[in-house]
Amino acid sequence: MTLPPTPLLGRAVFITGPAKGMGGAISLALAEAGADLILAGRDLAPIEDVAEKARALGRKALVARCDVTDEASVERAVAAAVEAFPHNLSGAVNVAGVSGPTGKTLWQHTVKEFREVFDANVLGTFLVMKFVLPILIAAKAGSIVNIGGTFGFKGVRRASVYGATKWTLRGLTKSAALEAGGAGVRVNMVSPGAVEGPRLTRQLGEEAAIDGVTYEERVRRFEASCALQRFSTADDVAAAVLFLLSDAARNITGQDLLVDGGTIV
Repeated sequence: MTLPPTPLLGRAVFITGPAKGMGGAISLALAEAGADLILAGRDLAPIEDVAEKARALGRKALVARCDVTDEASVERAVAAAVEAFPHNLSGAVNVAGVSGPTGKTLWQHTVKEFREVFDANVLGTFLVMKFVLPILIAAKAGSIVNIGGTFGFKGVRRASVYGATKWTLRGLTKSAALEAGGAGVRVNMVSPGAVEGPRLTRQLGEEAAIDGVTYEERVRRFEASCALQRFSTADDVAAAVLFLLSDAARNITGQDLLVDGGTIV
C-alpha cells in the first residue's frame, strides 16, 4: 500500500493531554499528517499554543476544556467534537495521565494516591473510549490509540501503582478491540519506554538519590539496559501513534506497540 503524504487528511482526532511532552509532539504530528484536531484538557493556555501551530499548518483545531476524570466533562468535550466535526470524527488518542508519587513501595502509598493515579490513567481513558467508541462504531470506521508504558509488561519497584495502571490499560484496550472490531473499529496501544523530557529527568534524579549514585551513572545504567542504548523521544512515540491511526495499520487491532529502544525484548 502506498500512503499519501497526508494519510489523515479529512479526519478529525480527539486528543487528551495534547500539549505537554509527548502530547504536543503527537498533536502536531497528526496535524502534519492532515488531521483536524480536538485538543482536550484542563490547562488551556499551552493547549491553545498547540492549536495555533496546528492552524498554521492549515488544520482546524478545537480546544475543549476537559477533566478526563469527570464523566460529564468528557461527555461535553466529545459532544463539542461531534458538533465541530459532525462527519469526520475518526479517532482518539488518550495521552493524559500522571506518574503519581515515585520512590514509594506499594505499602507506602495512600488510598488517596492510589485513586488519583487510577482516576487519571485508567478512568480517564475509559471515559473517552466510552463516549467515542459508539460514534466510531456507528460510522463503522475509526481507530483509538491509548498510551501505555513498559511498566505494563513487568513488575516495577517504587512505582507499583503507576505500573498497575498500565497493566489495566492493556486489558481495557484488548477487550475494547474485541468488542469494536466487528464494526471495523480498531483499538491499540503505544507503550513508550523512558522518554526524554523533564519528567524523566526528575524520575532518574530521584532514583539516583535512592540508589546512592550520581545522576550521570543512573542514566548510563538505563541506557545500557536498552538494546539500542538510547532513550525514546516524543517524536518516536508520535510516529507510532500516527502509524496506528493510519490505513497502514488497517489490519492491526488489540496490540500494544512498544517504543522503548529494546528495553522489553
